[in-house]
Amino acid sequence: MTTFTSAQVPAMTGRTVIVTGANSGIGRVAAGVLAARGAHVVLAVRDLAKGQTAAAGMTGDVEVRRLDLADLASVREFAEGHTGPIDLLINNAGLMIPPLGRTADGFELQFGTNHLGHFALTNLLLPQIRGRVVTVASSAHRGGKIDFADLNWERRPYRAFPAYAQSKLANLLFTAELHRRLTEVGSPVLATAAHPGLAATNLLGHLDHDRSLWNRLQTTLGHRFAQSGDDGALPTLYAAVADVPGGSYAGPDGLFEGRGAPKLVGRSKAARDAAVARRLWTVSEELTGVSFPLAAQPTR
Repeated sequence: MTTFTSAQVPAMTGRTVIVTGANSGIGRVAAGVLAARGAHVVLAVRDLAKGQTAAAGMTGDVEVRRLDLADLASVREFAEGHTGPIDLLINNAGLMIPPLGRTADGFELQFGTNHLGHFALTNLLLPQIRGRVVTVASSAHRGGKIDFADLNWERRPYRAFPAYAQSKLANLLFTAELHRRLTEVGSPVLATAAHPGLAATNLLGHLDHDRSLWNRLQTTLGHRFAQSGDDGALPTLYAAVADVPGGSYAGPDGLFEGRGAPKLVGRSKAARDAAVARRLWTVSEELTGVSFPLAAQPTR
């Protein structure tokens, strides 16, 4: 497939989709497309009012439920409240370079939200998932390093972008190890990942605390190079419905993967380190108290 548009998303009638952070940005676009194609779409959002506003602009069967990925109690409550089968889980929600903050459980905000929250959510829901898990990463993962000695920035001086890059690298390592585990137990579920390139969304909106920096970013990047939120959502949709293998990573095909039609893209050497992926998984289980729930399928 050399090109992919939202019109190529197949009919989704009878399927259930959960999209985290679906009240804005590429999550909102992806949720809207899937709902319009007939899926029952659950908008898993921290702010219910914003979620209802997003749902009101969508066509189809849309449900809004509260999920705060920065609070493991909220993650557990969400998972316990969903009892039916899930065809597609899109781990889309995320934070990018905020000031130093902590989740309800004491984790650095970006690592806790972008990685640990989705790690816990996926494993809690996995017994109900029968299709795919798509996790939204970033090309920023290339600057990431998993610092096991200080994952939550408790001893180092906090640096927002390296913390973000670590969380996005964690997303790809999570996808790789999830794919390995699913394959090992004979599960038909696929784990894939995607990144939007440079998309004009509100992900950087928290930079209002530095309005001059935000204005420069908007002017230099947003107006001149960024693609629309609609186009930015295409790699996510591609990873969700296209005929791609487990463990795949989708992104734009343009210069530096900043914009363009979605295709399968490469990842950094660090993101391909299977030993680090396994170690991160073990540490994530310890931090969240959530483990891989599937057993090997019996052989005939």
